[in-house]
Amino acid sequence: METLLDFLKALYDPEKLKGLVAAGGYPVLGGIVFAETGLMVGFFLPGDSLLVTAGILAGQGILDPWALCGLLSAAAVLGDNTGYWIGRKTGPAVFRRPKSLLFNPAHVERAHAFYEKYGGKTVVLARFVPVVRTFAPVVAGVGKMRWSRYILFSVGGGVLWICSMTLTGYFLGTLSGVTRYLHVIILTVIFLSILPAIIEVARVRRRRRRGGLKMG
Repeated sequence: METLLDFLKALYDPEKLKGLVAAGGYPVLGGIVFAETGLMVGFFLPGDSLLVTAGILAGQGILDPWALCGLLSAAAVLGDNTGYWIGRKTGPAVFRRPKSLLFNPAHVERAHAFYEKYGGKTVVLARFVPVVRTFAPVVAGVGKMRWSRYILFSVGGGVLWICSMTLTGYFLGTLSGVTRYLHVIILTVIFLSILPAIIEVARVRRRRRRGGLKMG
């Protein structure tokens, strides 16, 4: 249990995250990307900051940027499709699962709201939104989205997400002295990744306030 807690802490500490990526290499990166995109218990994993950190290490010559793009894109697509088939086999019952430490029905509802708003494009857009990217494939499976259509969005979104994040990190990694600002870079990436969720929550609250005022 203590080892698991240390691992989780390392994922959110920029310096420890860098050490984890450098030591674990491609297998650890691929496993984390797969778990975040394919297993509902992986919603807490820091996909964006992990990819940017890996890209920075690639810019410093520790990892290969093209291997990162290829292998991690494959892991993202495989994870996405695992989530899709979990939803397809589980069906609407997933919406009725009780809340627990590793599952919150609100996350599924949030992904469902994305589908209501963006339709099939959600598979691509969700890649860039933490938590939603974990549950969007499951919702697509529950809704029995045609797989031949789903796989196109899955591959396109997976490659776009992985390559944009890792190559951004790669170009940052080529800059002199960038490691001194690793904390700032990772915190900025985390903030930007949760910004859409913050904006959406603010919009919902504003609509509710307006609705309350009208009723009053």
